[in-house]
Amino acid sequence: MLGVLARRLFSALPVLLIVSLISFGLMRLIPGDPAAAIAGIAATPAQIEQLRRDLGLDEPVWMQLLHYYEGLARGDLGRSLLLGKGVFAATMERLPVTIGLSLYALVFTLLIGIASGIIAALRQNSWVDQAAMMFAMIGISVPNFFLGLLMIILFAVHLGWLPSGGYVRFSESPVGWLRSMTMPAFSLASLQAGLLARITRSSMLEVLRQDYIRTAKAKGLPQRRVILKHALANALIPIVTVVGIIVSLLLSGAVVTEALFSIPGMGQLLTQAVLNRDYPMVQGGLLLVTTFLVLVNITVDTLYAVLDPRVRHE
Repeated sequence: MLGVLARRLFSALPVLLIVSLISFGLMRLIPGDPAAAIAGIAATPAQIEQLRRDLGLDEPVWMQLLHYYEGLARGDLGRSLLLGKGVFAATMERLPVTIGLSLYALVFTLLIGIASGIIAALRQNSWVDQAAMMFAMIGISVPNFFLGLLMIILFAVHLGWLPSGGYVRFSESPVGWLRSMTMPAFSLASLQAGLLARITRSSMLEVLRQDYIRTAKAKGLPQRRVILKHALANALIPIVTVVGIIVSLLLSGAVVTEALFSIPGMGQLLTQAVLNRDYPMVQGGLLLVTTFLVLVNITVDTLYAVLDPRVRHE
């Protein structure tokens, strides 16, 4: 198992290298001067030019790339041009907010998606199955920002049950955190829950047709045990695969959700960094997010071996 993990981690290095190179190149293609954006409209050309020299932006692009990789080799992601602090420190302030939102949305996704998929499979072609799949299709079709706006109008404006935006740290008030994150998490999870419900239904239907399920039922085992221990356990491989993809989609979808609900997470931070041409912040932030996603994929690969012993011998 340790050898497999080592190979997975080693194979992730080219991915991180490519992401760092792409983010570096794309930021240089965006029109605009970071020094002018930071200095402001009242700055003189001489002040802007001096700031460009101070930030190292007057050097050739290849020299900037060399300095960037030298910093990465030392574990230094650089210093934010806009915030005036280290990229790693600035990211660590915001990344837990985005991860918390994504994990909360993942809870909604798993509860709604897996439960509705199992129920739909057990009641195949019934009105329950059709209703579950209809709601799954609606969840897939409705953009999360549109659902978020509808939820704000209903639950915040008309009913006043939840705040329309803002963020409360969990350490300050767990109840306040739940109130501020429930609508963003649910709107973010709606699309993924619909996708997971359809995958769970298909996987469960395939397993329920197997001979060992009919044998378990013929032996008189309780229906609950047949479903949970025999059917669901053997249907988890495709479900786990989709969940790994869903985690990535939740992190990327958090950008729009955080902007809609005024949540100070990575989405808001990277959006401000792009608008202000904060090269180090965008490059370092994307690299850290990519590293987190790579770790998620490695975790999914590890779960394969745990769920299916056949994978361990391949």
